[in-house]
Order: sequence, then C-alpha cells, then structure tokens
Amino acid sequence: MTMMRELTLIGIRMESPNRAPVMMLRETEGYRYLPISIGSVEATAIAYEEQGLRPSRPLTHDLMRDLIEAWGVRLEAVEIVELRDAVFYAELLLDNGARVSARPSDSVALAVRLNTPIRCTEEVLREAGVATPEEEQAELERFRQFLDGVAPEDFSS
Repeated sequence: MTMMRELTLIGIRMESPNRAPVMMLRETEGYRYLPISIGSVEATAIAYEEQGLRPSRPLTHDLMRDLIEAWGVRLEAVEIVELRDAVFYAELLLDNGARVSARPSDSVALAVRLNTPIRCTEEVLREAGVATPEEEQAELERFRQFLDGVAPEDFSS
C-alpha cells in the first residue's frame, strides 16, 4: 500500500513574470509544500469557494458537487497519486470504492466544496515537495496575509 500524507490547501498564488496561478498545498504534519501550476478557471473556482462567493449560476465544480450529492455518493478523499513528465495526476476516491481519474486542480476545487481530505503519495511529495526551513516561516506568513487580500477577479484574464 502506498504511503499517503494529508495536505491542506494554503491558497492560490500568482507566479511572476507571467502571473500564472499556482495552487499551494502543505503537509498537515510536516514542513513540505506542494506547488502545482493550474489554469485560471480552476484558480478562480477555488478562490470563489475559499471566499464564500456564490455566482448566480453554478460553476462546473458546483455541478460536480451537486451530482455527487444527488447520486447519494460521498467523496471520501482527493489523492494526488503520480507525477509523470512534469504532470500531476489525481484520483477522486468515492465511498462505493470507485476511483475516478482527475486533474489535481479540479480535484481540489471539488474537495473545498465538499470539505473532503486532500492527500498525496509520499513519492510525489519526495519528488516535487519543497521543504521550508523554519526561518522562512515569516515569509510564508506574509504570503498567507497576501492570500487573504486576493480577490477572484485577480485571476481572470
């Protein structure tokens, strides 16, 4: 069985110079961060949910949540399971035992809507995780404060 580590979504960060969105995840018990480049649509979907914003019509991830609930299935976890050729792969683990392949960005957008655990294999964290020494914690706190002030409109083209 593959060793899994639980992650927490820290937020979305705009990476310079092209202002590409990066989803920042962090080990709940540890010091590694997992940065994953994502699309602006997924970044907006995650940011909307984090800020409690409700569009007048459901976004795709809202539709996915509503379908999962309507079918009486529960999303047990989102798992980032592989990194191959610089591409991350994730799976949605359903309570009926089904595993559905998905992009990590879509998986996390769904997880924040359903309050579902996010996990990652130890192998992916070893390969792509970034260990942060304690002296850099102050910089991370400034980043968190920045995230608190980011609006979803900042991610639109």
